[in-house]
Amino acid sequence: MHPSVIGPHEAVRLVSFLLSGAALPEDGEPEVDHADITAALSLVPLARGEMDELEAGLLQMARGRGMTWQEVAFGLGLGTPQAARQRYERLIGRTATDAEEDRENG
Repeated sequence: MHPSVIGPHEAVRLVSFLLSGAALPEDGEPEVDHADITAALSLVPLARGEMDELEAGLLQMARGRGMTWQEVAFGLGLGTPQAARQRYERLIGRTATDAEEDRENG
């Protein structure tokens, strides 16, 4: 990735901040328009996929380091170890499906 190109989650966040007024456009920069909003919305699934992969990897490493499902549940703000394990299984299922689709469409 080129250092001056921002990732999908950063682009979505930037458009959101500009729209909400939490960030201001630089001098001479145009206001956020419908095309910017549409572009940000189109990046949401990609950003979500990246977060799913990041979370699944982090969970795998946590378990590999000996963390219990109870500890993982606490870290994720979930009420039970079972909920943490189910979340992990869903993430693995989604990221595996996404990876397979990428290979097929690649």
